Amino acid sequence: MAGGDAHSLGELFDRHHRAVYNHCFRVTASWSVAEDLSSQVFIEAWRHRTKTQLRNDSALPWLLTVGTNLARNEMRSLGRWRRALGRVGVPEPVPDPAEDVAARIDDERRMVDLNRAVRKLPRAEREALTLCVWSGVSYAEAAKVLNKAESTVRSLVSRGRARLAREVSQSADQSHAVTSNVTTVVEES
Repeated sequence: MAGGDAHSLGELFDRHHRAVYNHCFRVTASWSVAEDLSSQVFIEAWRHRTKTQLRNDSALPWLLTVGTNLARNEMRSLGRWRRALGRVGVPEPVPDPAEDVAARIDDERRMVDLNRAVRKLPRAEREALTLCVWSGVSYAEAAKVLNKAESTVRSLVSRGRARLAREVSQSADQSHAVTSNVTTVVEES
């Protein structure tokens, strides 16, 4: 290696890269770390090309020793980093908002379709249905607000559900997603 030039380093790399790479992997048990370390080994070979004296005219033992030393340094650094991380603690993962945003957009679309179907109901059925089914108001409270008998409100809700289910099933050909979601809303009530 003494007095080596770029061509000599290229030959050295071609001859010993695989052995250095495999050695670094065996020392670190990580292919990606081994790749980085084997590159560093040859950078060191270039930096020390004029100072290094080879024994038995083979650079491989020297290259493997450099790889071992670099791997030790890497493992010590990684250990310090892990200990520091342990002292600081790992932050809680932040949930990805994309799924929530997509769900909200889908909900808005389904609600537009559902409102379109509900608007086709007679006004009394629509008011009773939205109060009792969507808002969870009791039949007795809805009867007071709507100025109707409780039995009338029950009947309006029942007829409204039936008409809404028919409306949804008639538009099933237009959108299967709307059908399943509207039917679920109607059946959950």
